[in-house]
Amino acid sequence: MFFERVAVIGVGLIGGSFSLALKEKKLCRHVVGVGRGAANLKLALERGIVDSIESDIAVAVRDADLVLVSTPVLQFENTFQKIKNILKPEALVTDAGSTKRDVVATARATLGAKIVQFIPAHPIAGAERSGAGAANAELFRGRRVVLAPLAENRPQDVEAIAALWSATGARVSRMTPEEHDQVFAAVSHLPHLLAYALVSDVGGRPNSAQLFSYAGGGFRDFTRIASSHPEMWRDICVANRDRILDELHSYEKKLQAIGQMLETKDAAALEALFAGARAAREKWLNGEYE
Repeated sequence: MFFERVAVIGVGLIGGSFSLALKEKKLCRHVVGVGRGAANLKLALERGIVDSIESDIAVAVRDADLVLVSTPVLQFENTFQKIKNILKPEALVTDAGSTKRDVVATARATLGAKIVQFIPAHPIAGAERSGAGAANAELFRGRRVVLAPLAENRPQDVEAIAALWSATGARVSRMTPEEHDQVFAAVSHLPHLLAYALVSDVGGRPNSAQLFSYAGGGFRDFTRIASSHPEMWRDICVANRDRILDELHSYEKKLQAIGQMLETKDAAALEALFAGARAAREKWLNGEYE
């Protein structure tokens, strides 16, 4: 499992960390980075994250044996359009998109017969930091990477991508695109939406300066992910809006139930809810849901 030339489209936290991990494990000879931000690409080159940089996606992909698409998901259509006639027949394409149904639909609509070369993936290794400056070769160690193989994929290609992610230290799982989007709407997309909403609400109040000045560790921990990349999360929310809306409505019902407990001063019900939530979280932290 060795790739002579790798093209990373989007050299941010995920794309940059992927490149560093491959280089550290000596799984490739040359990585070319592609992106919209000249300063970010220059930083990636200076840090040794990539070996060369290119502004033209088609030029970068022309001789690549492996392509990672790690841009906001609404950019995928444009990216696939640019690479579909350039990809070598034996090249593999994978991605780091946080949604999968839309990515797969876009790939099928644009890549044509070359859909066979695209193995969808999602590394669960995000952070509130972004850009090449946040890249870290150890980012994927112990983290999950979800593959969403397609019926068109060759089994050996799926195994090659799985082995590649495993080599970065990741734990590889497999889901259908539909299952993926439903699961991550609940445990990733909704939490980000809630964090952004809370900070927006507090930040928009007349006494926001006073409120922020007294905010402590609880507020900081709950809203940490509101520092995430706005464009990326805009695209995720638009792409997976139906599943996120389902989760949002379910959460609204839970808040209404809690509101009723507060209105009736039902301390026992509140404590039972808090205790149950605490126990579930402890099980998760202790690895009982692995």
